[in-house]
Amino acid sequence: MSEETIHCSGCGIAIQTEEPEKLGFAPKSALSRDVIVCKRCYRLKHYNEVQDVEMSDDDFLKLFQSLHHKEALIVKVVDIFDFNGSWISGVHRFVGNNQVMLVANKVDLLPKSTNRNKLINWIKKSASEWGLKPREVKLMSAKSGEGIGEVAEGIDRLRNGRDVYVVGCTNVGKSSFLNRIIKDFFGDADTLITTSHFPGTTLDLIDVPLDDGRALIDTPGLINHHQMAHVTSSKSLRAITPKKEIKPVVFQLKAEQTLFLGGLARLDFLKGNPASFIVHIANEVGIHRTKLEKADDLYESHAGTLLQPPFSEEGEEVLHLKKHTFKIPAQKTDVVFSGLGWITISGDGSTVCAYAPEGVGVSMRPSITS
Repeated sequence: MSEETIHCSGCGIAIQTEEPEKLGFAPKSALSRDVIVCKRCYRLKHYNEVQDVEMSDDDFLKLFQSLHHKEALIVKVVDIFDFNGSWISGVHRFVGNNQVMLVANKVDLLPKSTNRNKLINWIKKSASEWGLKPREVKLMSAKSGEGIGEVAEGIDRLRNGRDVYVVGCTNVGKSSFLNRIIKDFFGDADTLITTSHFPGTTLDLIDVPLDDGRALIDTPGLINHHQMAHVTSSKSLRAITPKKEIKPVVFQLKAEQTLFLGGLARLDFLKGNPASFIVHIANEVGIHRTKLEKADDLYESHAGTLLQPPFSEEGEEVLHLKKHTFKIPAQKTDVVFSGLGWITISGDGSTVCAYAPEGVGVSMRPSITS
């Protein structure tokens, strides 16, 4: 191998040819190719096979914290379908004095009833509550291309000749976004970055050169362990990850009724007037309604079978669910299950209990639908 360090064009890790079980391995024959990828990226791209990541959370954080000393535009990408779960705690400290553009990805998954202005205002308010005041907020879909041109224009306008660092948690679509930029504005399919719905795909910094000698830089996805993606197995993760626009499902509930979202979440309607409960989750997740008095027994007997995901036949474990109690305010409100979806409830002072796996966030927000 040459003394010059060669990096995988897929994940950015330094290529090595001596230890097949270590990160960055590629056979020596691969070094003669125009585009060099490591064994992990090759297996991921061609066989959807994931190798465990050996980098620790501290390693990811060290790379991310170096942004404090850069002079750059920071583009923070969040998953609009998992906003709270994909937020990086303390990001306002890591970025230093650099300007931040906040980009919400996967907007194509939202139902058509979503009010975009309400959504942007809620994003700004949430960011401010976490200590970040972004210069601009953009909506996009890296998959469909919606909003990509506007994001690219905003980046070019705000960067003022500086590098651009793209940051975010795992699974928010950073690499997919950069791949879309590469295809739409550079036309170079050979430099595409490895992407998947599995957490932790990008392992080091990846530079995409710009015309003025600066670069768009993809950073590793920081792992938030309270994301649903980190408590589910691979088949369940595929099931809860939306692949197309969410189709809301409406239930007319009376007090003392329960909705199960597969076996991964539950909402008990404890008291209040009869109301509509509108469920927004991936179409592959089964929804089951039952009486509150039967809910515990149903979960005990059928989680992983009737209530899927998880999938017991695949050896997936049934997770312990933690209870969160909410008083719904006098306005239409979303109860959000981080990484799974949300249920919209008419605001009439109802009391509900929401259940999710231990460590997975459950929260309320003003409804983002019209």
